Amino acid sequence: MIIDTTEVQTIKSFSRLESLKEVYETIWMLVPILILILGITIGVLVIVWLEREISASIQQRIGPEYAGPLGILQALADGIKLLFKENLLPSRGDTRLFSIGPSIAVISILLSYSVIPFGYRLVLADLSIGVFLWIAFSSIAPIGLLMSGYGSNNKYSFLGGLRAAAQSISYEIPLTLCVLSISLLSNSSSTIDIVEAQSKYGFWGWNLWRQPIGFIVFIISSLAECERLPFDLPEAEEELVAGYQTEYSGIKFGLFYVASYLNLLVSSLFVTILYLGGWNLSIPYILIPEFLEINKADGVFGTTISIFITLAKTFLFLFISITTRWTLPRLRMDQLLNLGWKFLLPISLGNLLLTTSSQLLSL
Repeated sequence: MIIDTTEVQTIKSFSRLESLKEVYETIWMLVPILILILGITIGVLVIVWLEREISASIQQRIGPEYAGPLGILQALADGIKLLFKENLLPSRGDTRLFSIGPSIAVISILLSYSVIPFGYRLVLADLSIGVFLWIAFSSIAPIGLLMSGYGSNNKYSFLGGLRAAAQSISYEIPLTLCVLSISLLSNSSSTIDIVEAQSKYGFWGWNLWRQPIGFIVFIISSLAECERLPFDLPEAEEELVAGYQTEYSGIKFGLFYVASYLNLLVSSLFVTILYLGGWNLSIPYILIPEFLEINKADGVFGTTISIFITLAKTFLFLFISITTRWTLPRLRMDQLLNLGWKFLLPISLGNLLLTTSSQLLSL
């Protein structure tokens, strides 16, 4: 059988086009991920700058002001400095655990951003188990901290890692029970469905009003999960030098620093999604129904407004978290565990039972 030369060229050009199409589709799949990572990076830099400015105002001192306008490039300058510092390894420690620990802490938190909606259908992965996937990912981070503390061959580091694991277990359970209550109210575990369930009555449709007890427990548990004051026992400098990060230097120390702010940002975003209506405007439909349709607009303007509303609510909660850090004193370890197991766990269980009963009665 003789095949014409033109047919061979046509087949080759077709296969070349198919391969180019696959490459293009792969690149197009990576674009949203890269945009999300860029946005997260900018968000962390802004949070660091805000914390320094707010803490300076609370303490009546001058904050960063030389690196860039209003000192906004100070966090970037610190990151570049850490990048070029020498990376030291403990001579008698487990170097593999020591090196892997910071990466696990950062990657597990970064994966949580894949289920966060910033607007109507503006989410990397709309999964039916979105909120519980976040809890699953966030529970991996303390394993990295425990590995870092154990691999450092330092008693202060190891104690910090053990504290991080104990604290995470203590406050993960009340946090999960609060999320479960929200899922029952919304009849879904998808982050988009939870936001949509709050959109009917605007400001009064927020889960904040239907779950006030769960909201308070969620805030306290999320602060403990982020290891923020008054719950920063794993790195208490008066007791453990710097906790699990005592032996770290250079970029590995910077990864722990970034992980704490990534965790704070993702917790604030989930407070916005679960309790504050997400990207929806806080105006009831009764007042201006046609204006609220902007929430479901697919254009650039609607998307921009949705992202702006989500971030505005998120940074409001961030402001509360930052001011809490510079207002309240640190708890003792026994007080921290008592708060988690003896108070928050029974309260969150009672809140879940009340939510379940109300849902059953409404059927």
